[in-house]
Amino acid sequence: MRIIALNILILFVFRLPGQNPLHIPPTLQGPQFQLNLQNGQHEFFPGHMTATMGANGNILGPTLIMNTGDSVDIRVTNHLGQPTTLHWHGMHVSAANDGGPHTVIAPGTTWNPRFLVMNRASTMWYHPHLDEFTDEHVSKGIAGMIIIHDSVELNAGLPHTYGVDDFPIIVQTKDFDNNYQIVHHSNQDDVLMVNATIDPYLDVPAQIVRLRLLNGSSQRVFNFGLTNNRPFYLIATDGGLLEAPQQLTRVMLSPGERAEILLDLNNMQGQTLYLMSYASELGNGIYGAAAPGMNPNMTLDNYYPNPMNGNDFNILQLNVTAPTSQPVTGIPASFEPIIPLQETDADEFRNFTLSPVTMGFNQLNGDFTINGVSFDMNVINVTVPLNNLEVWTITNQSAIAHPFHIHDITFQILSINGSAQIPPNARGWHDTYLVPPGGGSIKIITRFEDFADDTIPYMYHCHMLNHEDGGMMGAFTVVDTSTKIDKMTSGAALIYPNPVLSNTYLTVQLKNKSDLIKAYTVLNQRGQIVYHHNIHENEQNYLYSFPVFELAEGTYIVKIYTGKSVITKSFIIQ
Repeated sequence: MRIIALNILILFVFRLPGQNPLHIPPTLQGPQFQLNLQNGQHEFFPGHMTATMGANGNILGPTLIMNTGDSVDIRVTNHLGQPTTLHWHGMHVSAANDGGPHTVIAPGTTWNPRFLVMNRASTMWYHPHLDEFTDEHVSKGIAGMIIIHDSVELNAGLPHTYGVDDFPIIVQTKDFDNNYQIVHHSNQDDVLMVNATIDPYLDVPAQIVRLRLLNGSSQRVFNFGLTNNRPFYLIATDGGLLEAPQQLTRVMLSPGERAEILLDLNNMQGQTLYLMSYASELGNGIYGAAAPGMNPNMTLDNYYPNPMNGNDFNILQLNVTAPTSQPVTGIPASFEPIIPLQETDADEFRNFTLSPVTMGFNQLNGDFTINGVSFDMNVINVTVPLNNLEVWTITNQSAIAHPFHIHDITFQILSINGSAQIPPNARGWHDTYLVPPGGGSIKIITRFEDFADDTIPYMYHCHMLNHEDGGMMGAFTVVDTSTKIDKMTSGAALIYPNPVLSNTYLTVQLKNKSDLIKAYTVLNQRGQIVYHHNIHENEQNYLYSFPVFELAEGTYIVKIYTGKSVITKSFIIQ
């Protein structure tokens, strides 16, 4: 919308003071939570109502406060009049509780996930994750923060009074049409907001203040900093506290990422500063830079004109007021050590390649794939043994950077573009990180522990939501092989569970771990082929799961094509 874009441009040029008090979402304290997903309206622009979606309100949702070790019981009721899901981004939960695209909440129904909070103190968030509709539901407003506390964090001398010295900062950009309605799948995101507030200001006390930053945008990368390069202290990334505060002047967050920072505002009462994005420092090939592709001649529809692209801009005005009665005035020296996972201990190494569907100068306007395939609800791309320590290398062969997110786990970053010298914001624990463009890569390590499921998969995907909706996503299952190994005394392969329930998954495990499953064919009792699937080269393994969603009860034959033979097994669907 060009009228709105012009207004925002004027705002940036003249640095008008914040006009609207920052909305602080209300909190819900556990262990029981009720979330009502609903349609609503919100007045982003004076005199104009915009159709929105929210949780327990017209837009956004309450901040959920949890503690490590809590047994939470969440009821999510869908009043939207259309299907949706709700995903607990960053939380270590079973696949059945994860809220991915396979766990659809039908209109008028209630989903009731229950789980033990196993994450350390951290800032997580929740948002819909319906296949092909994630961007629409998030853009229209369904998103909320999750704050997890534990004894280490509460005893570390950190600010933790919500809305007083500890603030949720959900930063988003949106596009509006000429009727002031939100447009999704758009590159014309020229309206900036924090906590659904346009042109916001926040009164903060003259002491140590904690900002929990969440990049909740569909695509935009923010390069956070303060006015005049004033330093701040990075204390946590996606998965929780670092080993010690890191004094920085910038922290870059891609969509889905979080960071916690401390601002030292001692002796600043009466002054004003800004939380900014120094987008002029973003390199080509990052959404938000002057050029979204590595080559400046690459086009991205409606990316221009936009005053945020390649320019520095204010995000939030901070007005420093009197300190509280019990202020935090010092920065902690350290937190708990983080034990590094060792690549030499890894059980499995996997490669993932991010690619455009169409090469060339117009590739940014098309869809993207992972390992050459688009997401299919009826395909499992990767099968992971329970308790496996795995190293994943994600290589980006496209001209734009992609934030790579993995459900269920947090990971440590071993290298970026082949270098083990990683920046401070890449240390600690993550569930999302930006993969550099043009052949860039990240290497990560993680352990898949606690949860195995033969029924529902987890996801890995690009967290640019239009890319995710366009198929840049894969499914993985975690299977418990520990009780199966002793049965592999004869035969070249084992399939389990057998019998298998309909609408679940069957796993094939080769006795020879050096062999690869390259394809499989399912035949009915009459010898007719009912399903055949060729497995992409980067997804071939000795262990593979395939769904039996659309097969009726009965006996079937599966032919497993490996690099050395064809193995035939029978199985029963109950």
